[in-house]
Amino acid sequence: MALHIGSHVDQEDPIAEAQARGATLSQFFLGDPQSYKGPVVRYAAGAAALRADAEAAGIDLYVHAPYPINVASLNNRIRIPGRKLLQQHLTAAAEIGAKGVIVHGGHLGVDEDAATGFDNWRKCIDGLDLAVPLLIENTAGGDNAMARRLEAIARLWDAISTASGIEDVGFCLDTCHAFAGGLDLGTVVDDIRAITGRIDLIHANDSRDEAGSGADRHTNFGSGTLDGAAVAALVRAAGAPVVCETPGGLDGQAADIAWLRSQVG
Repeated sequence: MALHIGSHVDQEDPIAEAQARGATLSQFFLGDPQSYKGPVVRYAAGAAALRADAEAAGIDLYVHAPYPINVASLNNRIRIPGRKLLQQHLTAAAEIGAKGVIVHGGHLGVDEDAATGFDNWRKCIDGLDLAVPLLIENTAGGDNAMARRLEAIARLWDAISTASGIEDVGFCLDTCHAFAGGLDLGTVVDDIRAITGRIDLIHANDSRDEAGSGADRHTNFGSGTLDGAAVAALVRAAGAPVVCETPGGLDGQAADIAWLRSQVG
């Protein structure tokens, strides 16, 4: 397969960042990933030019939503601003021609009712204008996480299946999160597809920690605890675009992209 692959980069010029890495896509934040402030496009020529320039260069763009978003939360002061911020990023992503917005599945407190969290996800999707696909990403930790374990992902998908716009909601599978979350990398592609019917994007990352640790700590391929052959087999099985969210800047990510491309074929 011709691997459609790139990495998570700074947003000032994601086209040049992809080209420097020998990549065909870029993922980035629009603004501060730790803030509730709205999205900002920092491409010098603006959003419309970024859309046109990326299309001309053959570079696909993906937007990662800010980390504080937790639309499952039972706390109105977290859930409601999170919904608003997510919508702002979906709208901004459409303006730059992005292929999708990736958002973490979120979590509740250990003693809170998970069923309410899953229904909050349904309500959120019902209320969104999905100008681009929304890709829900599995997470590494949390005993009451909405998208860590397969049982939770199944409950989440069952809840959102009746939401308006569900056809534009997909899944982003992170290899580090899956491994640290206790999932089997050898079967996870089939397991997720059996639940969601789709895998739209892969976050291909090695893990600094052991299986089931619950720790979300990415590292470069060959320097962590994941079996490289298992990662390559997962990517082949998924047949989806790939983002490396690994450290080391240009050199580290370019090496990871080249290595994975060589392994997948």
